[in-house]
Amino acid sequence: MTSIAHRMAALFRIKANKALDKAEDPREVLDYSYTQQQELLQKVRRGVADVATSRKRIDLQINQLRQSGGKLEGQAQQALAAGREDLAREALSRRTAVASQLTDLQTQQTTLQAEEEKLTLASQRLQAKVDTFRISKETIKARYTAAEAQTRITEAVTGIGEEMGDVGLAMQRAEDKTEQLQARAGALDELLASGALEDATLPAGRDDIQAELERVTAGQDVDRELARMKAQLPPSATPSALEGKSAEQGAPDQEGTS
Repeated sequence: MTSIAHRMAALFRIKANKALDKAEDPREVLDYSYTQQQELLQKVRRGVADVATSRKRIDLQINQLRQSGGKLEGQAQQALAAGREDLAREALSRRTAVASQLTDLQTQQTTLQAEEEKLTLASQRLQAKVDTFRISKETIKARYTAAEAQTRITEAVTGIGEEMGDVGLAMQRAEDKTEQLQARAGALDELLASGALEDATLPAGRDDIQAELERVTAGQDVDRELARMKAQLPPSATPSALEGKSAEQGAPDQEGTS
């Protein structure tokens, strides 16, 4: 059962791959890949912008802490001048805490600066790859379109394409049916002429003897009509008169020749 299941799974994958390969258009796949790369590039650019924003915020905090440290140092000096050592000590204590915060922020600033530079370089490299892919994509699409058009033209000319193959089969079927009908019509004509079949358009009760008698009668009628027309011709137009006249005209020519 396990072997049968594996074979069925393999057969399913083969059929699925063949169906996908037939339905797949490389141009659509290339366009989709280009879209995915553009989306990835946008994500990297947003990452660069986010890191740059964080670094800028830390820069502002560092400036604020520096200003606060300078202010506290000035207050400590004023307190000593006024004889308030306790206030000077408090100001210096606060200045030390600010300096510690400033050191931490400067460390974060350095880290974010390095991360921003790294992401910027990655974005530039990715942009170059996307541009190269776009050029290659358009070139491959143009080649595929040209090859597809050439294939369709060749299939149409040679008749091996699906559409032209259907047309050729339709023409062949039409020729076969035409020849079949012509052969049937010829066979029926021969059977009708031989008397094996009767003409359904003739009156009922008509037989072959009656048909032969009618042909004989029709021939007699033609002979009588021809004799009547000959009798109506003038004497000079009769064949015997015309032959005699031709002989008289030809006699002198023969004597002159002799």
